[in-house]
This record gives sequence, structure tokens and C-alpha cells, in this order.
Amino acid sequence: MSGDGFQVRAATAADVPLILALITELAEYEELAHEVTASEEKLMASLFGDRACAEVLIAEAKTTAGPLTPAGFALYFHNYSTFLGQPGIYLEDLFVRTEFRSVGIGLGLLRELARITISRQCGRLDWMVLDWNESAMEFYRRNGARPVDGFLPYRVTGDALQRLAKGGTDN
Repeated sequence: MSGDGFQVRAATAADVPLILALITELAEYEELAHEVTASEEKLMASLFGDRACAEVLIAEAKTTAGPLTPAGFALYFHNYSTFLGQPGIYLEDLFVRTEFRSVGIGLGLLRELARITISRQCGRLDWMVLDWNESAMEFYRRNGARPVDGFLPYRVTGDALQRLAKGGTDN
């Protein structure tokens, strides 16, 4: 897919260093860089290995210098809705580099994800937004998204995940 001054394409294994760089930039923007433990090896395995479990779209902007420049990415994977009885797509991350914001690249990534969602006969496209990211929330609202009332995200990781897997106790 392409738009005015940019294009969106599926990532390839050769993009793994770029994907890691974009993840790191996103984490820095969200003030969560201390949580990044991703590596090129982990990304290669999870995105392009035998048990690939996620996919990435890369947005590239046209520049006056000529070559396309990486401008952003969207990382997503399938989930499943028991209520709909069909798969969905979960958008884990959508990020556009600062210098490429407000020119339609984020919308281009979101539109391509919507097309993928429909072409794969998925029933919905889901994601979360940090509660302080007002500009992202406004962008999503302008494009038809609404918060899911009555649901709060929960997560178990690290030591708590290990304890749970080993039959840890209710505390």
C-alpha cells in the first residue's frame, strides 16, 4: 500500500535490525526503555522462524534525497474472539518516528491493518493505548476506534509467571 509520500510493506527477515531499532525508539518515547529485552535473535525467531507468531508492517517515507527512509512500523498478531467465533488481529505496537508524524503514515499503517483484518476474515482489530497518550487516543477516535468500556488489561510476567506455572498460591 502506498500513500502520498510513503509506502507500507510487509517486513522481511532483513528488516530485523530496523524493527529492533524502531521498538527501542518506541520504548524511549513511552519512557519504557528499561523494559526492552528484545534482541535481533528473539525477533528473528518470533517473526520469521518456524513458529512465527507475529507480523510487522514497515512504513517508508519518500525523501527529497531519493531513497525511501524507514518512518514507522506496526507489529500485530492473531487473537480469537469466542463471542464472535472468529479470529481477530491484535495490534501490539504502532509507532511513527517524530519527524514523520502528522503526514498520514500512522493512518496508512492503520488502514493496511484494517485491510488485512478484513481480508483474513477477522472480526475485529484490537489494541491498547497508554492512558497518558492523548494524541494517540484522539488519532484513534478520529478514525472510528472507541475504548472498550468495562475491561481493564491484566498481565502476568517474570517471577509471577514462573510461580503461576509451578502452581503458585493465591496471595
